[in-house]
Amino acid sequence: MIRPVSPADAADIAGIYNHFITDTTVSFETEPLSVDGMRARIVSLAGSFPYLVWIEGDRVVAYCYAHPWKERAAYSHTWETTIYIDPRWQGRGIGSRLMDGLIAECRSRGAYVLIACITAENAGSIAFHRALGFRQVSHFDGVGEKFGRRLDVVDMQFDL
Repeated sequence: MIRPVSPADAADIAGIYNHFITDTTVSFETEPLSVDGMRARIVSLAGSFPYLVWIEGDRVVAYCYAHPWKERAAYSHTWETTIYIDPRWQGRGIGSRLMDGLIAECRSRGAYVLIACITAENAGSIAFHRALGFRQVSHFDGVGEKFGRRLDVVDMQFDL
């Protein structure tokens, strides 16, 4: 089931996200977030931008949201998207359904363009976004560093 996020979802969301921080190059954050830190992020974003969760039983197993791509007023209709799925729930179509909902919500709220910023070695995410209709518009060499490795980043764009 898809629904809007609630601050009460912070523990589940932090649990999902912290795996990607500590064990992968998917997120460029390097320190796990506390539940309170995640709750503060949820509250700051969900009041102004779409933020959706997928519920199985009584737990969040996936989430996605949009946020400003850049701060300048000229970019106000271009939003960045983020999606994370608990690895145990990947490959079940949850991500596509969540992103379809997010795209529709972004369109209804006046966004013109969506950007997904993806670690270049994350072939699964690139293929996922391409299947949704995103197209690659940039490739930045070695702009991130994690686990002692320099990492490339690609931006993918979806025109609403």
